[in-house]
Amino acid sequence: MMQAFTRNYEDNSTEAGYQFTFYCDHCRDGFKSSFIESTTYKKGQGLRTLTEGASVLGGLLGGALGQLTNASERAGSLLGQNFEDRSPAWQKEHEAAFGTAQNEAQPHFHRCNGCSSYVCDACYNEDEGLCIGCAPRQEVYVAKARADAMKRNIDAAGQDATVWQGNIESKTTVCPVCGKPAGSGKFCNNCGASMELKVCPNCGAKNALTVKFCNNCGANLTQPAAVPSGTCPSCGTANPPGTRFCGNCGAPLA
Repeated sequence: MMQAFTRNYEDNSTEAGYQFTFYCDHCRDGFKSSFIESTTYKKGQGLRTLTEGASVLGGLLGGALGQLTNASERAGSLLGQNFEDRSPAWQKEHEAAFGTAQNEAQPHFHRCNGCSSYVCDACYNEDEGLCIGCAPRQEVYVAKARADAMKRNIDAAGQDATVWQGNIESKTTVCPVCGKPAGSGKFCNNCGASMELKVCPNCGAKNALTVKFCNNCGANLTQPAAVPSGTCPSCGTANPPGTRFCGNCGAPLA
């Protein structure tokens, strides 16, 4: 029965030979042993080659040599069946190869005196005789702690950092005329309708085109704005109160 120095290994053997991979219990990196060719498989290969050659000669010469070929074929078939069932000879070689592979791999691993894990050179703290899970290397742990502190400081500074300045205004992204995405310009990408914000006639705040009441003072935005007294209905020029005709275009102001 095969017993490994660590239970964390993989058997990569085939009928052609034997190979094993042993893994570190901490980082899971693996060490693969050298491939050991199966002598039983090699003998079988030679026997199959002999059988094929004898078959060709038997076909040419016939007679007694042909009878010898048939006997060789039966022996080859029986041997092939043994490979499929893993013969006792193969099993014996397998166990011996496993011992050889362990002797090759074990110098690359260390047993932690704390948790009994088997770890590779990179995961072993040789000063303490423990794996780095039980006793991290001081210089590595200090570097990691400094890096973690630096990230926390950057995150804290980022919370108070001003990364953008400007006026935050609501922006209509769906055209109120056609109901399709309008883009970020002043006019709808689809129908060309104006996307300028509504200006409240009461307080001057800007509102989205679809709102009915000012989001700043609550004034009704659906009612037409009152025209100041003295404003010319023709050209829009403001005239002093009591003026009967526009000073700009002469239109009556009644």
